[in-house]
Amino acid sequence: MKPYSNKSGFFHILLLVAIVLYAPVNLQATECPQARNTLKAPVEYLEKKNPLRKEPRHIKKGKVLAHIKAKPLACKQCHGMAGNGEGPMSLRMNPKPRNFTCDLTMDGISDGQLFWIIKNGSKGTSMPAYKHLPDKKIWQLIHYIRSLNSSIS
Repeated sequence: MKPYSNKSGFFHILLLVAIVLYAPVNLQATECPQARNTLKAPVEYLEKKNPLRKEPRHIKKGKVLAHIKAKPLACKQCHGMAGNGEGPMSLRMNPKPRNFTCDLTMDGISDGQLFWIIKNGSKGTSMPAYKHLPDKKIWQLIHYIRSLNSSIS
């Protein structure tokens, strides 16, 4: 049996420090359902239905927006690549970004409410307004968001 060396001990300490420093701050999955006090959209928005057919091309364009093209910030930065609210910028946000994968949360949010929030932002949260996005792109984004929720077909 080889004696314990300082070199291997240093390596183990370095590895432990790296794990602690780079481990996610919140090791638990994002809360589901999420408690929210989001302002309700005006009635004319609440009644809106997505005018685009739920087709793969619209979902794909929404995904590209969410992951790459949305400005001032791509949705994935806060909502995460999987849409679970665990993006790299979410760690210090309070409240946490919406978890689009939570059926219990998303089932109660109408397309019109989502449209209004994306267009105008959400007061009291870090959700910015995307007023510059054409309506068609917002509806594509909503199709993508809905594709992350397993209970909505």
